[in-house]
Amino acid sequence: MNEHVSIDPAAPIRQSTDKPLAIAVLAMGGQGGGVLADWIVSMAEAQGWMAQTTSVPGVAQRTGATIYYIEMLPEKDGHAPIFSLMPTPGDVDVVMAAELMEAGRSVLRGLVTPDKTTLIASTHRSFAVAEKQTPGDGIGNPEVVVDATDFAAKRTIAFDMEALAVKNGSVISASMFGALAGSGALPFPREAFEATVRAGGKGIEPSIKAFGAAFDRAQNKPRDPVSAKPVKRLDPLPSSAGHPALDQLLARIRTAFPAEVHAMLYAGAKKLTDFQDPAYAGEYLDRVATLLALDRSNDGEAKGFAFTLQAAKYVAVAMAYDDVIRVADLKVRESRFERVRKEVGARDDQVVYMTEYMHPRMEEVCGTLPKKLGLWIENHPKVFAFLDRRVNKGRRVRTATLFWFMGLYLVSAMRSRRRGTLRHSREMEHMETWLKTATELLPRNYDLATEVLAARRLVKGYSDTHSRGLSKFDRVLSALPMLLDREDGADWLRRLKQAALLDEGGIALDGALKTVATL
Repeated sequence: MNEHVSIDPAAPIRQSTDKPLAIAVLAMGGQGGGVLADWIVSMAEAQGWMAQTTSVPGVAQRTGATIYYIEMLPEKDGHAPIFSLMPTPGDVDVVMAAELMEAGRSVLRGLVTPDKTTLIASTHRSFAVAEKQTPGDGIGNPEVVVDATDFAAKRTIAFDMEALAVKNGSVISASMFGALAGSGALPFPREAFEATVRAGGKGIEPSIKAFGAAFDRAQNKPRDPVSAKPVKRLDPLPSSAGHPALDQLLARIRTAFPAEVHAMLYAGAKKLTDFQDPAYAGEYLDRVATLLALDRSNDGEAKGFAFTLQAAKYVAVAMAYDDVIRVADLKVRESRFERVRKEVGARDDQVVYMTEYMHPRMEEVCGTLPKKLGLWIENHPKVFAFLDRRVNKGRRVRTATLFWFMGLYLVSAMRSRRRGTLRHSREMEHMETWLKTATELLPRNYDLATEVLAARRLVKGYSDTHSRGLSKFDRVLSALPMLLDREDGADWLRRLKQAALLDEGGIALDGALKTVATL
């Protein structure tokens, strides 16, 4: 708990019972909630008010926000005010939430009331553990939160304050302070807010920029629309990629494929060039071209080439599988180091260390080896067990140290040998079997064949995650013989896929498969 009280020690000891102005700030670790609360108190004291701030930390960074509570009163005859230590439901004038779902939680706690509360919230999301652990889409519906806040608050100011802060090179506390100033909820001029920021002495100019931008947004465009589902945007096919090999891929997409799939093919080609090389992206176009020919021969044009569109998406996903080489490559990229430094606000003269938590298994090691060697180790259980005892353990890897950086860099350099690894061989075999299943279904049930392609969404990640995804994928496709001759077969396969994404253990999928068996 932090306390800031401005009281003249020589003043008479008599308590004032005037109603204080109450502000609650809900913020997670790293969002500067404490800084924001201190700014508010400092500004109030500079304006001759008495103020106090207290804080109650959440359970963890993403399972509960810290609540900073501020009360303030104008100084009156030197009387010390009576301040509360915690917000009282129904008695808070301003609630500030540094993330959208925290705004919803403030409503559930009763801190937001329609007769008096101004709610200031950032509409960006920092996903909770419960949202991330769901195999499918476990993200909470932001529209429900907005509907609740519209009903609960007297006035709402809500826009993406995180993005605005990043755009101006600052942190969200600065933009939230600007939104508070722009709301007019406090009886202080803009100059008082800015003077408080300048008195901080750190990152003043970026903070002032973020403050000013948020101040203007709060006054001119105080609300951002939110959507239950994020807008998916695919880049249009450019005229040139600036490299001969890449331009050849673009020319082929433009001339050999219908316009309906251009954007998706471009996204897939970019992904696979980044994953391997332009030649690998060319192999991807070869596969999709074969599937397009089958699509055309089965009246796919009348259906908007739905089969080819799904193939363009999920063949790229299948070819860009997550292996040890890919993980190592992503860990040592310069862009990642720059992103982390920016996220933590490191100065140019500061050194940032990142600790990766890794738990490799012998299965991943064998998959990274040449096919024959990997198979030989797997086929000799004693050798496999001997090596697994030395490999299969948790490690904390500091990628900023020379030893670990070089180790991961050397693993990432194995990209040129990826096509000869055991993992690549198995991924390609699995992909060919999957595509064969879809193409054999295509003449008999176009929509069902298209859903078979979309079922590839279940296969993702590596290690245990990859194994569970493969298991669910196989179980979903095991229902094909029961759905093949049904007009609603595609709908049922889609339901099975959605059930598989509901929980990690596949309990919902087991129930859905039993339902299909009764059809």
